Amino acid sequence: MRILSRSKVRLNVKVGDKNEAIRLAGQLLVNDGHVPPEYVDKMIERDSVSSTYLGNGVAMPHGTNESKSLIKSTGMSVLTVPGGVDFGGQTANLIIGLAAVGSEHMEILSNVAVLVSDDDEMGRILEAGSAEELLSIFEQGMNG
Repeated sequence: MRILSRSKVRLNVKVGDKNEAIRLAGQLLVNDGHVPPEYVDKMIERDSVSSTYLGNGVAMPHGTNESKSLIKSTGMSVLTVPGGVDFGGQTANLIIGLAAVGSEHMEILSNVAVLVSDDDEMGRILEAGSAEELLSIFEQGMNG
């Protein structure tokens, strides 16, 4: 099972608030069997304790430490939100849902952070015309 796949990508979504964005990102992880539905509540809980906004228009919601035992396999979901969504006073245009087994989240986090800190790459991600195009940007950026 791949960490990121077409079924976990949604382009140009409109969300009312960050909780709706987190629920959508989390539901994609549930749909692909990475986590049970209750993990999504833990993603919202985690963001309410400490914002999951990373900077440069990116938020990476994930579950609480206590919810790690719920994770069946490492997975990532990606939403592009052209209109942006407020994450604790910051606007996020890219939402990356994450469920990672063990310490895998640190490696994924650092790879993603490098990718999205590059303004050109971030522009390419937000302007991706298809899930396939977005996937290839992430694959190149995370394995490059």
